[in-house]
Amino acid sequence: MSDSILTRIFLPKGRNKVWWAFLFVLIIAIAAALVAFGNYYNQALTNWKIPLPKVKEVPFRLGLDLQGGSQLVYEADVSAVPSKDQGQAVEGARDVIERRVNVFGVSEPLVQVNRSADGKYRIIVELAGITDIREAIKKIGETPLLEFKEQRVGPAPTLTPEQSKEITDFNKQAEAKAQDVLGKLLSGGDFSALAQTFSDDTETKSNGGDLGWVSKKDNEDLAKAAEAIGVGKISPDLIKTSTGFEILKVEEKGIKEVKASHILICYQGAEQCSGNLTKEQAYAKIKEIKAKATPKNFADLAKANSTEPGAKDSGGDLGWFAKGAMVEPFEKTAWEQKVGTISYVVETKFGYHLIYKTDETPEYKLSHIFIKTKTEAEVLGADAEWKNTELTGRNLKRATVQFNQQDNTPEVSLEFDDQGAKLFEDITARNVGKPVAIFLDGYAISVPNVNEKITGGQAVITGNFSITESKELVKRLNSGALPLPITLVNQQTIGASLGQSSVDNSLKAGIVGLILVALFMIIYYRFLGFLSVIALAVYGVLSLAIFKLWPVTLTLSGIAGFILSIGMAVDANILIFERLKEELRAGRSLSNAIQEGFTRAWPSIRDSNFTTIITCIVLIEFSTSVIKGFAVTLMLGVLLSLFSAITVTRTLLRLFSEKWFEKHHWLIGYKKSN
Repeated sequence: MSDSILTRIFLPKGRNKVWWAFLFVLIIAIAAALVAFGNYYNQALTNWKIPLPKVKEVPFRLGLDLQGGSQLVYEADVSAVPSKDQGQAVEGARDVIERRVNVFGVSEPLVQVNRSADGKYRIIVELAGITDIREAIKKIGETPLLEFKEQRVGPAPTLTPEQSKEITDFNKQAEAKAQDVLGKLLSGGDFSALAQTFSDDTETKSNGGDLGWVSKKDNEDLAKAAEAIGVGKISPDLIKTSTGFEILKVEEKGIKEVKASHILICYQGAEQCSGNLTKEQAYAKIKEIKAKATPKNFADLAKANSTEPGAKDSGGDLGWFAKGAMVEPFEKTAWEQKVGTISYVVETKFGYHLIYKTDETPEYKLSHIFIKTKTEAEVLGADAEWKNTELTGRNLKRATVQFNQQDNTPEVSLEFDDQGAKLFEDITARNVGKPVAIFLDGYAISVPNVNEKITGGQAVITGNFSITESKELVKRLNSGALPLPITLVNQQTIGASLGQSSVDNSLKAGIVGLILVALFMIIYYRFLGFLSVIALAVYGVLSLAIFKLWPVTLTLSGIAGFILSIGMAVDANILIFERLKEELRAGRSLSNAIQEGFTRAWPSIRDSNFTTIITCIVLIEFSTSVIKGFAVTLMLGVLLSLFSAITVTRTLLRLFSEKWFEKHHWLIGYKKSN
């Protein structure tokens, strides 16, 4: 019975190759579905307790706009680079930054160069998955700027009138900006939001300007200003510093360290006590001392009475101590009492104490908004006695750790490329008997004297390096030394919640589009439309599986490209079906109509899809990141649509026998000719 049904509906057994083709498509579709929807498959096995093996779940790789992350914009300083080499130098910096973030495992970083209308070069870094912007800045900031400098001959440079005007104008704008922000705060503005928007402190602005706890030992100027402001208040005026303008908010006040003296009377049974007094006798004695103790005679009373070892010499002076240095009852009392007072009797495991608090170091929990000003040193260079040479980190071939043969201290050996070797030879030749400074990130780490011209393209950085420090320096240098300085000018954090919302909306749009396309195909092309929907489903799971396995970094524009490719996949089916119906109306048999329909439709499908592929290749090669994501998914979709239309749809059509189609020709939507 089943054989007769297969014979009537499907192709005869002699056409086994069609069944093999169908089996091939089925296996590919199932494998792709397990990759694309592996999480749902595993969840179903768990919920229904089905004893089948689970598959490895492969996540989609999401871009910055979907996953969330950090975007950093750096401005490249090309002032020391000849005009003809500026573009190449910035591209070199871009390559170095990309290698740096790759080393630290950032998923699909995007680093691109942009030149603004005013001629400034900017490097845009997008790091998907990193929402801690300080971590992102650290990853870029760890890339070293390696420079070789020689002593400047003649007087140190001075500011030109243009440079002086530049500094004056910049600082006036900075002060106006700071005054505007302060006005917003005093009018009730949110401190954290304003810090994230306006502060120039890249380390704290993403956290609302949170500086943490600050004492005079950390920053005397800020601590003094906080003391004058008061807890819970904002500085009423701008605080001018050597580097810019500060606006402070004092969140809390605490004590970082205390300075005190004490008198100890121990008793039998107390720790480290060699005295003979009972506990009652010790208490009576400490109370007697308390009655006559004053700040003036406290040291003398301690010398005469304290049982603490060394008290006769120190007068009970404990110096400065932080929290955790003393036992709890002692510390609690010392922190709570006022400076210049003597405590009541305090009992610890060592005996009875009197505490004279002589001083304390307050600390303040601060938030700040920092508006940067420009200094003369920034314009002229902090090290005016040195001038740059053409040799920089871009000429570095490799760095290694070695040990000095005389004292076995670690050193860092540098090997230059051919151009760097020639530059280094020239530098050492003209500086025999003079020092040549090696700067890393703006600081001189080694200033050796040149005894003779050095050939071979190798240099050694010496200094007080530990083995760990030298290995870390080598690691940083080998991962890339920046050929020019860069300054962070803008930063932005894109939250994952925004990305999830975008994903959800895009999926809804894709599902609605698929349903509408499927309904149109089924209504207009009937059974052929139904087969095209099956082919379209195979196309969809294949695309999603490839997006995961490649992996393709999905962005909003990439999803748009995928959805557009769905329409192009259907377009190929429409061309084939129309040709097929024309051939059937002309009286051809089904097998001939299928063959002719695909043959005649293929040139149109080929030409339209190949021109799209060529356009995608051009966009991938020359466009920005947003357009690249669109072009990649569209090109993959077009390639897969050719497979689904030519192979999958054709295989499904050939499964059915010619007699079955003759009997149900109305399902195809054509009238048989007479």
